[in-house]
Amino acid sequence: MIKIKSYLIIFLLIFSSCDNSDEITRVHIDTYTKLFTITNDNIITIVQDSEFENLKDYLEYGISLYTITYNTTYKGKNIKASGLVSFPDTDKGMPILNFNHGTTSLHADAPTEDLIQYSFFSNAASAGYIFVIPDYLGFGVSEDIVHPYYRSDITGQTVVDMIRATKELARIEGYNFNGDVFLSGYSEGGFATMSAHHNMEENSYKGLNLVASAPASGGYDITGMLDYFLSKETYHVPYYIAYVAMGYKTSYDWDLPLSAMFNDPYASLIPSYFNGKYSGYEINSVLTDDLSLLLTSNFRNNINSDPDLKIIVDAFEENSLNNWIPKKKMLMYHGTDDITVPYQNSVDTYNNFISLGADKSIIEFIQLQGENHSSGSIPYIVDLFDRFNELK
Repeated sequence: MIKIKSYLIIFLLIFSSCDNSDEITRVHIDTYTKLFTITNDNIITIVQDSEFENLKDYLEYGISLYTITYNTTYKGKNIKASGLVSFPDTDKGMPILNFNHGTTSLHADAPTEDLIQYSFFSNAASAGYIFVIPDYLGFGVSEDIVHPYYRSDITGQTVVDMIRATKELARIEGYNFNGDVFLSGYSEGGFATMSAHHNMEENSYKGLNLVASAPASGGYDITGMLDYFLSKETYHVPYYIAYVAMGYKTSYDWDLPLSAMFNDPYASLIPSYFNGKYSGYEINSVLTDDLSLLLTSNFRNNINSDPDLKIIVDAFEENSLNNWIPKKKMLMYHGTDDITVPYQNSVDTYNNFISLGADKSIIEFIQLQGENHSSGSIPYIVDLFDRFNELK
């Protein structure tokens, strides 16, 4: 966890509400509130006392941080989502840099709730970006639904719609967005990043030019992730498996009971733990890492032949992101020692892109040498700033 000085709390108390009476057409943006402004000198002081000290040379501007709610879709209907937007305080034209956070099950971990941590991340706007961090559906203003974990279609649209809302907010508040978009994210955020990249290439969004994405350490081939789990006797983060099951069951409205996948007592326990009140650690503690005890024998042995389980196989294939050809720049990162979200999943995804005809000069695979799932995040972010700065 990043060490942040306690005086950051003082900045959070400098609270001012914005005037929403504007004449600009608002399609995507719903509400917005300006939280505070920080000078560049204060940002440099904060950053140089962190693990990201070597990024201080990129910091040029003071920033203003906002929370927003915006319109997106879920199950074919409009729903409000939320997130944080940080603007560099300058008249110069600036690109958007979207950052997508990793897996969490706690509502309190949403960026708009955990302002101590995410206001620190929002200092990235000082490097000359309009910095955009979605909560994701199931968190923030939409916490009444179960997060649609690893749903590429829903997640990609949620991220892109926040970028569209930020474009409107920039006009309302008088900031100069130059139209360029960079996407980034780690772990589930890597999956969200690739989902958003895919969405932006599949759709034509006026005034949004995707320059590059940098998905890191995500499980892009979900079918491959299932094969990985089923090949192991134990898995140290069983709540990930339960999270996918809950996310798919609720977002697809499956009648298929959890008992078709999980043995008791886990099938009965799982739903009560995905209500935003329990951490991944707490959920893991009530599950088991022994997959023969966690998953039913039929699921483990007949997933590809049992017709009752076909909806699961189809959903995994539908949400996998390894069967398309990216056209815009993509920097794929993964730690070579990652066994939580296995390194090989990213390797296989990259190789599949190339076999389908993707240009090797467009897609670059970057090894985080010797890094595991948690330790790879800092080397990723440090390297990312160097590479994105060259593309600005």
